Amino acid sequence: MNNTAGARTAPEPIGVQGRAGDIFQLLRDGKARTRAELAGTTGLARSTIAARIDALISSGLVGPAGEATSSGGRPPSRFAFNPAARAVLAVDVGATHVALAVTDLGGAVLAEHRVNQPVADGPEKVLGLVVREAGKLLASASGKTVELAGVGIGLPGPVEHDTGRPVNPPIMPGWDGFDVVSYVQRSLPVPVLVDNDVNIMALGERAAHWPEEDNFLFVKVATGIGAGIISSGELQRGANGTAGDLGHVRVPRGDDVLCRCGNHGCLEALASGPAIAGTLRRGRLEADQGRDVLTLVAQGNPEAIHALRQAGRDLGDVLATVVNLLNPSVIVIGGSIGASGEHLVAGVREVVYRRSLPLATSQLRIGLSRAGDKAAILGASQLVTRHVLSPAVIEATLAGSTLPG
Repeated sequence: MNNTAGARTAPEPIGVQGRAGDIFQLLRDGKARTRAELAGTTGLARSTIAARIDALISSGLVGPAGEATSSGGRPPSRFAFNPAARAVLAVDVGATHVALAVTDLGGAVLAEHRVNQPVADGPEKVLGLVVREAGKLLASASGKTVELAGVGIGLPGPVEHDTGRPVNPPIMPGWDGFDVVSYVQRSLPVPVLVDNDVNIMALGERAAHWPEEDNFLFVKVATGIGAGIISSGELQRGANGTAGDLGHVRVPRGDDVLCRCGNHGCLEALASGPAIAGTLRRGRLEADQGRDVLTLVAQGNPEAIHALRQAGRDLGDVLATVVNLLNPSVIVIGGSIGASGEHLVAGVREVVYRRSLPLATSQLRIGLSRAGDKAAILGASQLVTRHVLSPAVIEATLAGSTLPG
């Protein structure tokens, strides 16, 4: 029997039909290639490659990128992905704000805007603001009309991925079951993709700072606690979209702590921003909410630092099991409380490296978010481009006139 442990499987060749959408995937890394190089990579005839490249050039998704060095005769032309071909509207809906950005197809931010807007005001007010601001933002992103490829929206609550409808969101009154996609498409008739905020933060953080990591965990610590899980390069949502809801996993030391969900000992009841603030209030410190905790930590208050470190240990208790179960190579801590500095992460590391299996932690890195408050915007853009630049959708685009939803 051949020993295949640790062996890498050779990449699958492009399908025999040599679809333009498949060939386009080879160019998405931004590297310019000649027709001959593409033919050599795919095994397709140069005439087939030429026809597919011509179709992609006509769509604007691929453009000329100079000439390659010639060994004699006319230098061959090179071609590359053109991220400026379309724009993406990326939207991050938070508990008290809406952030919008226009990006190109490569995720580069062209224009952005942030508005104070409570999500509790309801979907029509919040999404009405989104579509109004979208027009202004698209106009400011370029001196010419920008063709919109799609809209990506992150919401601060559970989302049914197939429909984009919020499902029993705890801090979003009036949003349960609301048809976000149809509402937005009445004004912006393009693909609209909706997901919960931590999933899009995972996509954004990974794309911007960890693109080579296929097993990646983004943990948001704020009013609640959740994780975006990327395994084998794909976002994992679970059967009903609730994968990663760490906040309601039981922590051993919290048996007597009541959570807002009605259970006792939930991680969120011990380590979220409001929970840490409550701990400090019981110690007679003024801390009404998570940002007060951050202020005290920044001032060097020892009680606040200790409470934050303990919250990290509680989070580490849960993540130690997650590490054994999923074996990520990177865990990134983000969210408003995650932005507090190394104290929270130090507590996480202390427990995870002690309690998880040595093999599971041998190459594990745990650190703070590098994308910060841009993670959600970058992820919302990624949500769209992963869809509209997929092989099947590229084929549909070339066959028609618009990017289908």
